[in-house]
Amino acid sequence: MVRSTLLKLSENKKFGSWITSNGITRRMARRFVAGETLEEAVAAARGCNDAGMMASLDYLGENVASISDAQRSRNEYLAIFETIAQESLQANVSCKLTQLGLDINCEFCTGLVLSIVERAASFDNFLRVDMEGSAYTQRTIDLVKRVRARNPAVGTVIQSYLYRSEKDVGELLACGCRIRLCKGAYKEPEDVAFPRKADVDANYVRLMQILLSSGFYHAIATHDPKMIAATIRHAAAKGISKDDFEFQMLYGVRTDLQRRLVKDGYRVRIYIPFGNDWFPYFMRRLAERPANVGFILRNLFRR
Repeated sequence: MVRSTLLKLSENKKFGSWITSNGITRRMARRFVAGETLEEAVAAARGCNDAGMMASLDYLGENVASISDAQRSRNEYLAIFETIAQESLQANVSCKLTQLGLDINCEFCTGLVLSIVERAASFDNFLRVDMEGSAYTQRTIDLVKRVRARNPAVGTVIQSYLYRSEKDVGELLACGCRIRLCKGAYKEPEDVAFPRKADVDANYVRLMQILLSSGFYHAIATHDPKMIAATIRHAAAKGISKDDFEFQMLYGVRTDLQRRLVKDGYRVRIYIPFGNDWFPYFMRRLAERPANVGFILRNLFRR
């Protein structure tokens, strides 16, 4: 119930404005969000590189309401790729399509994404298109395939809690698309997503095995020690090199596991979000660990 409530609140703009104006929650958010500026994100990425890890920078934002807002987001992403090159960072970039106008016009959004991918390719870099709620799954896959047909420097994300994901993996692998596999962080109805964690986990392992055995370079995004162990076992059993895939983890989450995997010789990339529009992302992180809510409430209402 707590998780469902937090995910519902993540969509409430009025509540979000109240939360983001509060100093306590702003400080709390810094556990999961590198900061509000690109300079702060670059510093976090530099720290990851120094610790032997790669980074993926994400300029936070979603569901923009105007063409000008979408264009501003596109310009921010172009600047991020410029900065990564200038700073010689081991980093790529992640984005959400609703931040680039998917809700406004699909062809317009496609054009913006293509321009970002072309900029990425000019620096021999890569754009990862994040997956949002299930209402956007098909449109995201279709758009990524269209863009990838013109420039291969783009990949996307598959969520193991959706029933449809194995079919989607097959479709994306058929065109050589690189995939990040995650469990999924949105509230979904039972007619489209597995309601039981055990089924989500079983599907995650099944999809991980398909991806690692595909011959393409994919990302296994998880903080779950059981999923990590299953991945390591499958790679060893199939003779898949540690250089042929990467683990991905979120900024501020399970740094002990991050360090351990690096020490064991695995490739690790940290997803580093930044920007002013951090509220929905922050709430989804809280939903994954509701114990943090008590700390926030105690401090919010302390006199």
